Amino acid sequence: MSTPTPRIAVLVPCYNEALTVARVVTDFAAALPGCVVYVYDNRSSDGTGDIARAAGAVVRREERPGKGGVMRRMFAEIEADIYVVTDGDATYDATRASEMVERLRRDDLDVVTGVRDHGERDAAYRRGHQFGNRAFNALLGVLFGERPTDMFSGYRVMSRRFVKSFPAEARGFEIETELTVHALELRVPTAEVVTSYFERPAGSTSKLSTYKDGLRILYTMARLFRDVRPLPFFFGCALLLALAGLGLGAEVLVEYLDTHLVPRLPTAVLATGLMLLASLCVVCGMILDSVARGRREAKRLAYLAAGASAR
Repeated sequence: MSTPTPRIAVLVPCYNEALTVARVVTDFAAALPGCVVYVYDNRSSDGTGDIARAAGAVVRREERPGKGGVMRRMFAEIEADIYVVTDGDATYDATRASEMVERLRRDDLDVVTGVRDHGERDAAYRRGHQFGNRAFNALLGVLFGERPTDMFSGYRVMSRRFVKSFPAEARGFEIETELTVHALELRVPTAEVVTSYFERPAGSTSKLSTYKDGLRILYTMARLFRDVRPLPFFFGCALLLALAGLGLGAEVLVEYLDTHLVPRLPTAVLATGLMLLASLCVVCGMILDSVARGRREAKRLAYLAAGASAR
């Protein structure tokens, strides 16, 4: 019995990528014969959608701004067995797509991430962005126990069950963080493949705001840590509050034991309040840990219900 040919969808979220989108469409169509390339035009004003359509892509338009919202709609609307996600700026190596798809199928994986290798091309991947990526990768490893090599890569191959169980909430570039944490939370089989990363052509500009999007990603990581691992999150908060309470209340307690008087009443009240808040954090962490376990089970059931992709 022959193995059915999987349906492969190449998903390309785009905002004002008229200079590069045609190349992305043709390169991925050539690398993955039989695939369907979907370009979601995120309210572009430079004719990106028309150029992509002329190159052979299926084009849909999304008026709400933000890469996260575009990918949420993509994952909801498009039916396929294997999803290849890439950016529309022609910075990722389309020739590696077939190898990544084959790796997904051969090893029964759910996610294969393209780890960016810019070689000596510093213009392709600025040093500040490299440092930020490494710092966020390390922070994710501390918070969730496993450190990815390139959590912000926009080049991924994913199975249908992973995509259809992914509760995308991000609005912007923090969508890659959510994808990484979702894979870690469900403990699905993943792999990484090193791919070339090219610089943008002249006239093409990045849509990433280094500081604004960096802060949003940091907030997203803190929120996901609270939601996915509430027990250590709230225990950490309780520890900080308890240390502050002990620091303020130690002298008051020593003075009371010596004199049986509490002359610094406001400090005593503040220290007591901090200790009560620490106790409340512990209780909240224990309750929310049960809630998180239930949510994780629901996500796992959604993942299983989506079924295995065609191999």
